Amino acid sequence: MKSVIRTAAGGGPEVLQLVDRPVPEPGPGEVRVRVQVSGVNPTDWRSRRRALPPGMHEQVPHQDGAGVIDAVGPRVDPARVGQRVWIWEAAWERPWGTAQQYTLVPDRQAVALPDHAPFELGAALGIPALSAHRALTVHDGGPGRIAPGALRGTTVLVAGGAGAVGNAAIQLARWAGARVVTTVSSPAKAALARAAGAHQTVNYRTQDAATEILAFAPGGVDIVVEVAPGTNAALDIAVAAPGAVVSYYSAGEDERLSVPVLSSLPANLRWQGVFVYTVPTAAKQQALTDVAAAVDAGALCVGEEAGLPLHRFALERIADAHAALERGVVGKVLLDIP
Repeated sequence: MKSVIRTAAGGGPEVLQLVDRPVPEPGPGEVRVRVQVSGVNPTDWRSRRRALPPGMHEQVPHQDGAGVIDAVGPRVDPARVGQRVWIWEAAWERPWGTAQQYTLVPDRQAVALPDHAPFELGAALGIPALSAHRALTVHDGGPGRIAPGALRGTTVLVAGGAGAVGNAAIQLARWAGARVVTTVSSPAKAALARAAGAHQTVNYRTQDAATEILAFAPGGVDIVVEVAPGTNAALDIAVAAPGAVVSYYSAGEDERLSVPVLSSLPANLRWQGVFVYTVPTAAKQQALTDVAAAVDAGALCVGEEAGLPLHRFALERIADAHAALERGVVGKVLLDIP
């Protein structure tokens, strides 16, 4: 089979090598998936720059993907063979990512994908949707889940609504009944955020963001889904409702978060880190359940009409896919597996 591997850390995508490998056999509790589409996330190029996990001599990159189960190991229901699935965290502390024709994952990490959902949607779930779910469900007193009506009466601010996590957060929040405002940096990104379902967009480069957000939500926002906590801390404090949570899932390489204690203390604000790989088990399972339900209901979609343009590359062009993502291409980068 065709696989992409890396054998060392590297600053550029040239460390990714296309090789031939035997088709692997699933072990106990594992399924083998014939991968159709592999999703590429910022975490993939960032992890490429780091050393391999202890004990590994090579690793296939990419956490997310979608395809069809074609074999199962012991202790897995044989009826799963032939099932369409989406994959999450395939390469987390494991050698088998999704940038190859066949991959192995634990049974739990291959989630049923309904027939009406395209493989490109399945490959775009994983990290973005699970991160967005966590960010939306850590509010004190909140429902802890995403479902129709679960966030009714809640106002959500999504920073960077044209990104993959921002797009998933907008779609999930809208499905759950929240009012959603998002910040963007251009009219084109505003159009994408509106396509995802945002009620209001604010161009932080041309508008007074705090004034515009508070005009939309005079009482402040309850949940901030934050991509740049250090950069946006002052804005988040200015627009937060009492008891709000700022759920941050990313930042720049050297970004620092500094919060003025006395001015933010009276509102009982909370800053909550969201690192999808180490989310508590019960919360991760709730996310899997809710994201699967949203997909089944048609509430999560991809493509420009859903605010997430697709950028597709062949497997042998994985270096170009990584380079595009590093350059900040707007939308979702995917690899089509032959």
